Amino acid sequence: MTTVRFLGHATFELVTNAGRRILIDPWITGNPSCPIEASEIGDVDVLLITHDHDDHLGQDLDMLVNANTAIPAQPELVAKLEDMGITNGMGMNIGGTVTANDIRITMVQAFHSADAGTPVGFIITTEDGQAIYHAGDTGIFASMETYGALFDLDLALLPIGDHFVMSPEQAAYAAALLKARRVIPMHYKTFPVLVQDASGFRDQIAKRAPNTQVDILAPGERLKI
Repeated sequence: MTTVRFLGHATFELVTNAGRRILIDPWITGNPSCPIEASEIGDVDVLLITHDHDDHLGQDLDMLVNANTAIPAQPELVAKLEDMGITNGMGMNIGGTVTANDIRITMVQAFHSADAGTPVGFIITTEDGQAIYHAGDTGIFASMETYGALFDLDLALLPIGDHFVMSPEQAAYAAALLKARRVIPMHYKTFPVLVQDASGFRDQIAKRAPNTQVDILAPGERLKI
């Protein structure tokens, strides 16, 4: 069993059954929807950054990263982190899988933009075999269906905010391709330009992916899967 905590925008904390803490897209300070301070995050075993835009990279890495934190990332992002004084990077690239502090991390493609390297998503496989997909910032793409075929996804974390990422309708179609058991919407409501409500996404899931359960979390809320 994994506990998933939504920290607003695209930031998630996962705590596995064995107690491993995984932090994804750690935008905490300055995130208007994040309900906690960076100092409230416990020791991070695996830190994942889908791309280096400010609302995903954040500004708290010095506080969040300790000597044992593993940061699987593309070589270009590893180099950027090293320039910031963060030397925990594990170079990898799209299609590859690494094991970091007992957690299997598969890097997959995303369609967006970035300064260092390219945007990515991650499929996280916990010690007890649960598979969780964080799509990062992305538009929809047909090979999401391949991920659904290769991985028995327990949970997908999908952006629905439109403008910079998928719309609710596109995200619901993505959920149908992925065939995940559950889905949590993200990357909405944070800014006025984004979709402000997840109810339309829920309606689209009912239409396009009726076998997928939608869990709409308020920032700070936890879900056990």
